[in-house]
Amino acid sequence: MTASTPHPTDPAAPDTSAEEVRLRRQLAAVYRLVAHFRMTDLIFTHISARVPGPEHHFLINPYGLLFEEITASNLVKVDLSGHPVVETPHPVNPAGFVIHSAVHASRPDAHCVLHTHTKAGCAVAAQEEGLLPLNQISMEFYGRLGYHDYEGVALNLAEQQRLVADLAGHPAMILRNHGLLTVGETPAQAFLRMYYLDKACEIQVAATAGGAKLVMPPPDIRALTARQLAGEDAGSDLQDDKAYDLAWSALLRLVERVAPDYKD
Repeated sequence: MTASTPHPTDPAAPDTSAEEVRLRRQLAAVYRLVAHFRMTDLIFTHISARVPGPEHHFLINPYGLLFEEITASNLVKVDLSGHPVVETPHPVNPAGFVIHSAVHASRPDAHCVLHTHTKAGCAVAAQEEGLLPLNQISMEFYGRLGYHDYEGVALNLAEQQRLVADLAGHPAMILRNHGLLTVGETPAQAFLRMYYLDKACEIQVAATAGGAKLVMPPPDIRALTARQLAGEDAGSDLQDDKAYDLAWSALLRLVERVAPDYKD
């Protein structure tokens, strides 16, 4: 079956468009990758993706399933309030969509929103200085990372406006005392940003654990590195505009090997 063929076993929408089928499979692949790289919190946290079209509908995981159980067909289609828009046998947690719906509604470019509670991410989220520019990986987010102060479990709609203001136009955000969040124009972009944001947090936890004096590049080098990694620096002698596409292709091959049922 090709990616352009409507999925015949999708119980939520038997007439699903080819574009939605493609999106479902991309998002299911990201769920499996998050599980594979051990960035899950049992059944909690979410990854959501905007369905093409004017309806403002989104795909999200069924509440109660582990990320390793997510498939293209069991993803639930919801509205901006987190309520299912088609009949589904799976429960949905509208409260879990509070953060996601706020970001989707305010950022037209945020087609995918990914939120995690990883050990390293939560550790850095508890550090006053936030993410430090300790490494090339960390510097991808230099000047491009929002911070949102903790307001309790995200069950209050009034928090949405402040969360959106703190994210602003950034590709990622640290939710203080809570976890990490990334956005992307595609599920692939949101995942790769999360992979490296979490990796940056792991590096920071390791680098600060021994108490040694830290070395950080000057601000101009940090900014240059951020531009280079975002593909925004035209002054470098060489360019690499294929890195993310090649990385995503490699990740899809990984998913095909370890969790081939993600497309079901």
